Amino acid sequence: MTPPADEVRLTAWVHGYVQGVGFRWWTRARALELGLTGYASNQVDGRVLVVAQGPRPACEQLLELLRGETTPGRVDNVVADFTSAGEPITGFRER
Repeated sequence: MTPPADEVRLTAWVHGYVQGVGFRWWTRARALELGLTGYASNQVDGRVLVVAQGPRPACEQLLELLRGETTPGRVDNVVADFTSAGEPITGFRER
């Protein structure tokens, strides 16, 4: 099954103090509110990897939230990339 043509995949590497502060849970809640699927995953170097898939405007909104002032912890930088949607992802998980 291929995703709809208007869907994209956001891959965002979130740098800062973002582990052990509820950041993945917060990201999951925001993504679900926006109707996105994907996951947020702690990385061994302290970053959080966020992969979200859905309509581009919703992915852009999530990216704005990740870069905003209301996240748990402290976000120093977000490196993001938009690509074509990949294989469908079910739900939004914390890894």
